[in-house]
Amino acid sequence: MATKPKKKNPRLASGRKRARQNIKLNAANSSLRSKYRTAVKNVEKAVVAGDKAKATELFAKMQAVVDTIADKGIFHKNKAARDKSRLSAKVKALAVAA
Repeated sequence: MATKPKKKNPRLASGRKRARQNIKLNAANSSLRSKYRTAVKNVEKAVVAGDKAKATELFAKMQAVVDTIADKGIFHKNKAARDKSRLSAKVKALAVAA
């Protein structure tokens, strides 16, 4: 039964402050990461449904979200570019098929 060792409270005031900041930063980053994934997922759902207008609209919104989150360094800029590229291709294929 391997359990994680319990974290000790930092002794120094600077360490305690850093621990508090880490909790806040972690919460903010988690929220943004979720926002990114949701934006990508929404476009994919619209593509699967075959709704060209909705997919195009959601893709435009998704690009803005992805770019801001990549700029903040939450996801690597190359991952953001890769996701945008793949979804762009799917949306274009949908437009051609229609």
